[in-house]
Amino acid sequence: MTASLNRGAKIFVAGHRGMVGSAIVRRLQSDGYTNLVTRDRTQLDLLDQQTVYEFFRRERPDFVFLAAAKVGGIQANNIYRADFLFQNLQIQNNVIHGAFEADCHRLMFLGSSCIYPRDCPQPIKEEYLLTGPLEQTNEPYAIAKIAGIKLCESFNRQYGTHYLSVMPTNLYGPNDNYDLQTSHVLPALIRKAHLLKLAAAGDSESIVRDEACFGPIPDEFRKALSDAAAEKGPGLVVWGTGTPKREFLYVEDMADACVFLMANGVGSGLFNVGTGTDLTIRELAALVLEVIGYRGDLIFDRSKPDGTPRKILDVSRLAGEGWSPHTLLAEGILRAYQDYLKRLSQAPAGVSALA
Repeated sequence: MTASLNRGAKIFVAGHRGMVGSAIVRRLQSDGYTNLVTRDRTQLDLLDQQTVYEFFRRERPDFVFLAAAKVGGIQANNIYRADFLFQNLQIQNNVIHGAFEADCHRLMFLGSSCIYPRDCPQPIKEEYLLTGPLEQTNEPYAIAKIAGIKLCESFNRQYGTHYLSVMPTNLYGPNDNYDLQTSHVLPALIRKAHLLKLAAAGDSESIVRDEACFGPIPDEFRKALSDAAAEKGPGLVVWGTGTPKREFLYVEDMADACVFLMANGVGSGLFNVGTGTDLTIRELAALVLEVIGYRGDLIFDRSKPDGTPRKILDVSRLAGEGWSPHTLLAEGILRAYQDYLKRLSQAPAGVSALA
């Protein structure tokens, strides 16, 4: 145990505009922490080592939450492999070493459960790290995150710092990415189900607004929307076979876990953060349809990759510290959908997506 958060501490949240970083900021603010430091990309380029070092020398934060990263779903991870490896290594090396050079008291590094071997035993314990081959579709991203864990661990061993790492399961919630080219499975399903619902209702204006807000609609999905508009009752296309099992954690619960660990003085180690329960992608897609309110069949595109067959985290280490999640999956999906609709209502209209 080491120094815990106090209300007057200067806290830097790197990546505060992302889904996780923004949730951490909201959580800190709701708990009464007022001395928060944030910078967007125009103010601080985390890929620029000299700029990052100068920032830390000037600001000298007491605590750092490193939530900044280049992230994406299976497709993005598999296509932009060099970008995911290089940029994530660069960001985390700059921030972790910059914090060390500025005598930062505490740092939390946020990673991903994809760090674990593809075929390791389930549920996944923290000690399974580096015991087998990684899933190939996201190997570069995973390698970068493993390097970040080991960098924190090595600073602790060599210099006596208090840097810890947290590995969340699949996250979702407010401020998620709904771009169908780069999003993760749950936000992609939410957006597809909503678009099908709009098309079936003949609401082309809202579809145009959706594209302006969340990004282009792929050509292969435009056909499904046209069929829905023509009352042909298209189903929701899901990548892969639908048989892989996944665990999902509401992002506000993730933020709560991060602040909990910092506030309770946990100064080192690797912690899984999840719910300890999972479901198949088929079951997930059916639940999304129910929450969104669209009636349609599930169609599985077996030409697309499944990824890891199963991935559920053993969260007993974090539970031993006294933390557990609060949000049930159906409730969380509904809250995420409500945030999606709120963002959509604020977006400008654009050029027709169905032209």
